[in-house]
Amino acid sequence: MSTPVRPPSAAAGGTGVPVEPTRSAQRVVECLQANDVPYVFGVPGAKIDAVYDALADGGPELVVCRHEQNAVFMAAAVGRLTGVPGVVLVTSGPGTSNLATGLLTATTEQDPVVALCGAVSRPDRLKRTHQSMDAAALLAAVTKSAGEVSHPDNVPEAVANAFRAALTEPRGAAAVVLPADVAAETTPAAIPKRLPVPPAGPAPDTLIHEAAGILRGARNPVVLVGARGADPAACTAIRSLIAGGGLPVIETFQAAGVVSRDLESHYLGRVGLFRNQPADVVAAAADVILAIGFDPVEYDPGLWNTDPERTVVHIDAVPAEIDNHYQPTLELRGDIAATLTELARHTGPVRLSPEAEAAVAAQRARLTAIDDEARARPDSDRGLDPAAVCLALRDHLDDQATVACDIGSVYIHMARHFRVYEPRRLLFSNGQQTLGVALPWALAAALVRPGTQIVSVSGDGGFLFSAQELETATRLGLTFVHIIFRDNTYLDL
Repeated sequence: MSTPVRPPSAAAGGTGVPVEPTRSAQRVVECLQANDVPYVFGVPGAKIDAVYDALADGGPELVVCRHEQNAVFMAAAVGRLTGVPGVVLVTSGPGTSNLATGLLTATTEQDPVVALCGAVSRPDRLKRTHQSMDAAALLAAVTKSAGEVSHPDNVPEAVANAFRAALTEPRGAAAVVLPADVAAETTPAAIPKRLPVPPAGPAPDTLIHEAAGILRGARNPVVLVGARGADPAACTAIRSLIAGGGLPVIETFQAAGVVSRDLESHYLGRVGLFRNQPADVVAAAADVILAIGFDPVEYDPGLWNTDPERTVVHIDAVPAEIDNHYQPTLELRGDIAATLTELARHTGPVRLSPEAEAAVAAQRARLTAIDDEARARPDSDRGLDPAAVCLALRDHLDDQATVACDIGSVYIHMARHFRVYEPRRLLFSNGQQTLGVALPWALAAALVRPGTQIVSVSGDGGFLFSAQELETATRLGLTFVHIIFRDNTYLDL
């Protein structure tokens, strides 16, 4: 009688250390731990319970939510605020399909998210049976990458690659579909370490030198900062570039807070709606626009770049998306912070001509006057002036506060009037403009920024999209303030 030969155990991440087989659901949790995931958000269900059981034994803190859409909103906020992909864990069928809006929003807004979705067992995959669906095909439409794991040995690599996809510029959501039988089976395969996306270097020095010449020779240069320019390292480099000079800066909504309090004289407002703000006037008059981390999903170039022949220098980690109104004269592709550091070394402080300084000063005065006028408006029989409320809210918060803003008329007032001095402190959905994000975002902010002021702001319509998560906040003992701008127009359209 022959003795069965046991296959050799796999090594842990190439270290040569044998790894005993364990359920692939446990491997999922090990991957989450390796990637420093603090929380997992979701709603449990039979097809994904193996991973929930593994989490019960240890790993990131589990936050059970009232709806899968809100769970992915919370995960996206964690990704935006910490840089570590937020994780959402849901079951098959509607548990997975309920993620679609949240994943689309995360991918559009470039918030890193990893979605782990249960599915029917492999023998039922092509049957018309309970909760059977082509989940990967659905998720592929709303994520950067999506795939279904067909063998337990592939689970660690699928999860590891999802994290890398979520963090590769442009960031966004990645999804892994785990059939129930795959999650329950054992595997010796393991990747128990974080494998980060390697950093890029600066753009080529010849292009940086050319950009410096363009900037020094400009009559009316303007810096336009977009979402990718609001990452911490890029933000620091932008501040170094403008310090000591006179370069005016305009922000997209997602870049709110790039201009610090001590550099406020450079701030000319935000662009994003209606082309009628001081920032829009400054952009229209510019002969050179230095576009840093700009993504057209934030503010279509056709709305602000009235002259397609204008000199635009595109500085970003990704290539420019060519548009009839966005055809950069020069593209500097590379790590934004590294590129800006080199650019500042070539330019030194960039100073404006007296004429340009006067034009910028006039628009800064107009920006101040807009706020002063709003503060002075009296209350009426219709209620409080919303712009005045935004300014009063600013007076009661410190610079470390986090404010999550929902979509609706409230979003317009907050974007125009609410100043912040650090990035990722005023949160907008300015790509999909998704209703209902504010409260879940605030809940996530209260988790990852404990001890700071947290406020969510919504209209009466948006509040009811996600109000059920107040139970989640109460259960977790979280403290934040939610403000409802009630104009009673949601049902009067």
